[in-house]
Amino acid sequence: MRIMLVDDSQTMRNVQKKILTGLGYTDIVEACDGMDALSKVGAAKPQLILLDWNMPNLDGMGFLQQFRQKDKSTLIVMVTTEAEKSRVVEAIKAGVNNYLVKPFKPEDLKAKIDTTLAHAA
Repeated sequence: MRIMLVDDSQTMRNVQKKILTGLGYTDIVEACDGMDALSKVGAAKPQLILLDWNMPNLDGMGFLQQFRQKDKSTLIVMVTTEAEKSRVVEAIKAGVNNYLVKPFKPEDLKAKIDTTLAHAA
């Protein structure tokens, strides 16, 4: 399964990549913000996107809204520090499949991915 990591923090992408690799996911594409992700997503064709909310140029919500106009089926997990219930609801209404609040433990990321894949099956 190809996974796209969209986060402006190289450190956070590295953390996620290390966890994913440990879980056996090695086909990973990275993007540093929403604009970068939009430019890569067509060629990359990820099955799952781990998306940060707060990023420069184009934030996660902006990416989500543009991406969902063309693609309703790719799974997206919002991985963010935004923990307010209203923000979670906003993201779900905009089309995320799941939501994970930073900081998180490796088992939290695994659980979100497993739950997201199970719901999609």
